[in-house]
Amino acid sequence: MKDVIFTVISNKKIANGVFKTELSGDTSAIKKPGQFVNFAIEGLYLRRPISVCDVADGRLTIIYKTVGKGTAKMAEASPGEAFKVLTGLGNGYDLEKAGEKPLLIGGGVGVPPLYYLAKELVKKGAKPVAVLGFNSVADVFYEEEYKKLGCETVVTTVDGSYGHKGFVTDALPQEYTHFYTCGPLPMLKAVFRQTKTGGQFSLEERMGCGFGACMGCSMMTANGAKRVCKDGPVFEKSELLW
Repeated sequence: MKDVIFTVISNKKIANGVFKTELSGDTSAIKKPGQFVNFAIEGLYLRRPISVCDVADGRLTIIYKTVGKGTAKMAEASPGEAFKVLTGLGNGYDLEKAGEKPLLIGGGVGVPPLYYLAKELVKKGAKPVAVLGFNSVADVFYEEEYKKLGCETVVTTVDGSYGHKGFVTDALPQEYTHFYTCGPLPMLKAVFRQTKTGGQFSLEERMGCGFGACMGCSMMTANGAKRVCKDGPVFEKSELLW
């Protein structure tokens, strides 16, 4: 865990209400895909937790949806603007369980952290399959980025305006060695019911501190009470009481 000043390199809208921000700074505390960072926003008391989409050569990429005052301010940031960011938070995904053909299941802004995971899995010689779910064509992003990594990529939209009509669970492949998923809670619960191998879920909760001190994001698991920010956000399927 490290508090760092990051400077905005670029900031642009890439889908309906979704922004991609690239920043420069010390990324050394970010060790694994699935970890997150916590942005301090001027004028707001609590920081905003954002998943890590990519890290490379002192550059941090985040993708987020504008849902409140904090993310709205982030979306307005101009190149050169600086943010204080707490980095290296959370446990991240376990890549050792992936096998040869891991399945990545992302919904909406659950898609970005799986991109960094896909990048690292490809480096290890795996052949990931990515199933990315959105509400409509206006919400779709990062399909081409996954394909450029070499991932077999399937996009679903609820209204059928692009790709496969339906939910991510309507487009899961028959064969895969392990799965990783991130997205809204209803999607995660559907994935829990329909997957047939072991897997890892990245969960979201309201967070006060982001590093386990306030206990505000506690949840009950098969192994007792856990803090999503500190003990998670990634949990094994076997831990979840769904």
